Amino acid sequence: MPNIVPLSALEPNQEADIFALLAEKEQKQTKKDKPYLQVLFRDFKREVRFPIWSDLPIYEEFHSLQPGMFCKLRATYRVNQFGSQLDIQRIRQAIEDDKKDGFDPLMLRPKSQFPVDEMLGELQTIAEKQLGKSKLRILVLKVLKDYRPAILSCTAARYHHHCFIGGLLEHTLSVTKIAVALVNHYHALYPNRKKDISRELAVAGAILHDIGKIREYEPEAGSMKHSVEGELLGHAVLGRDIVRETAKEVELEDHLRIRLEHIIITHQHYPDWGAAKPPMSLEAMLVHHADSCDALLGCFWNVFEQDSGIDLLTSKKNVVGYPLLKPPKE
Repeated sequence: MPNIVPLSALEPNQEADIFALLAEKEQKQTKKDKPYLQVLFRDFKREVRFPIWSDLPIYEEFHSLQPGMFCKLRATYRVNQFGSQLDIQRIRQAIEDDKKDGFDPLMLRPKSQFPVDEMLGELQTIAEKQLGKSKLRILVLKVLKDYRPAILSCTAARYHHHCFIGGLLEHTLSVTKIAVALVNHYHALYPNRKKDISRELAVAGAILHDIGKIREYEPEAGSMKHSVEGELLGHAVLGRDIVRETAKEVELEDHLRIRLEHIIITHQHYPDWGAAKPPMSLEAMLVHHADSCDALLGCFWNVFEQDSGIDLLTSKKNVVGYPLLKPPKE
């Protein structure tokens, strides 16, 4: 009987029993109308996406399995020119009795390497230090307090970057630190133009730029999915709504509310990315670039982790859309 091995620890051509989360299952067909399932299995560190062809014996076993289920598989890990995949011999839904063999649902969902309580505390400290005594400070701290449970657990994305428990918080904290550094840089470089860039608006906008994702996503067994309002409206509009609701409670001045809302609805910059308008203020421009830098870094790292080939360049079949040069190995 094969040993039980974590999915993320499997070597190419190794056969083992595995516990994994079935994160995706989509019915598809080829150009010649041959049906197949596109599935994605993952644990806390690795995900493997591959087809299950209809002529394989294991195909029928997937009828009773749905995305979000934890599964026990007997499979061989393969790596080829199309990426990584699992040759599955057996599969079933994991059961309570599997815990004696090491099954732990929390170990199958990726999560931030940083403690979420510490990250939220650091974000609150930044808000207290950078936002002075303005009502923007009151608004930001109220949002972080009122939505604390959702902020601690939410992902920053479903697939592309920071797609793990605490991912939204890790990404937001990083974007905020970048925004603070940019404001400090330009205030120091052009002291005669410090008033052109509002520290309070840039920092508040960075902290709240993705807050709408707590409404865009909702948890399901083992992962996250888009809510109905998330699909219909998107996180930028939902984030604007959260800010508008809270601004009314704290009586934030209209001219500050509008500029803060502008940062949130423009942080993605392009309509194809979900932005209603391009950044039209200096603060919105700085937040956009801080967000883009951190999100792309996360995308690059995801591509590196999912590419199992030995070449210096990754496959071009990735979220970025072109081959990436892998970091040098030690």
